[in-house]
Amino acid sequence: MIALRIVAYVLGIIGVIGTVLPFLKYDDWWIRGFDYPRQQLVVILFLSATCWFLSNSSNGALNITIGVVLTLAALYQAYRIYPYTKLHSKDAREAEILDNDEGHLTIMMSNVLQTNRRTDLVIDLVKNVNPDILLTVETNKWWEEKLAEGLDEDFPYRVNIPLENLYGMHLWSKIELIDPQIKYRIKDDIPGIDTRIKLPNGREVDLYFVHPMPPSPSEAYASTGRDAELSLVGLEVRDRPNRSTIVAGDMNDVAWSHSSRLFQRISGLLDPRRGRGLFSTFHAEYSLLRWPLDHVFHSSDFAIIDLERLPYVGSDHFPVLIKLSYEPQQDENQGEQAEGDDLEEARETIEMGERSEDDAVIKDND
Repeated sequence: MIALRIVAYVLGIIGVIGTVLPFLKYDDWWIRGFDYPRQQLVVILFLSATCWFLSNSSNGALNITIGVVLTLAALYQAYRIYPYTKLHSKDAREAEILDNDEGHLTIMMSNVLQTNRRTDLVIDLVKNVNPDILLTVETNKWWEEKLAEGLDEDFPYRVNIPLENLYGMHLWSKIELIDPQIKYRIKDDIPGIDTRIKLPNGREVDLYFVHPMPPSPSEAYASTGRDAELSLVGLEVRDRPNRSTIVAGDMNDVAWSHSSRLFQRISGLLDPRRGRGLFSTFHAEYSLLRWPLDHVFHSSDFAIIDLERLPYVGSDHFPVLIKLSYEPQQDENQGEQAEGDDLEEARETIEMGERSEDDAVIKDND
């Protein structure tokens, strides 16, 4: 009984702290970091509540209250991840046009891990799944040269941004890229790629590829820059209504966080994982510490042919593959829509992100 009580105390403290801290409106990494492990916190809190009830023979008000608090915290965490389970209804439709590929688009994205040397695994996987577009991140000059040796003939259109800071990015495409641009939205050493393509059926699609910096003690102290970049992209999508749009990349954020949900409301884009599963991509080597960081959001005129997490390629991230079909409908789900408060919050977030970057530049110059 004593052992159970100790387990209940330790797990309960961790679980309750992890539940309460994200309600605080601060961007510090040690607060925002608790946005990530919500599925782990579900297990921790339910286990804590179970141990608490089993180790208490008393039906006193305090004991019951503590047990109820632990149970409610677990249910709240489960509620936050529920939309990303198969129990929830799907936001994005299942494709109906499967035999005519003129409106189909296949995208693969992979955070390869800059220090990873298993280029053979990445190249073999790309050749096997045969995407129309490949996004690789954390790719430096060494990765660029190795991937080019195996993929150049298959992907004639490219955008190369080799960097040594873990934020290199390369776009490989079988479809001609229209006006590709490299964007440094918040930090001058963290790029994104904007471009357009034209599907064989003639439909133009706007593509945004991003990889913002995560809040962590080893990178950004706060999530301000990441949240600002997502808000900026969301507003840019919003300012181009009635466009076929896809936003994808390693966003270093989970789908159920406030910042990701704000991005969805601003952009009006759909998350194909809702109702299909978590598709947790990080950390590839630790199954108990895993959450979805690599995302694809798309406009409602696309339907889903396939969405899958791909096999291990030596990185700390699993690659992701999505197959989309352009199938506009009159009554299609337009996704969550932003309200006035959302737009004001997004603009304030962007201002904070730009200000924090300006302050960082001043400190560096000093």
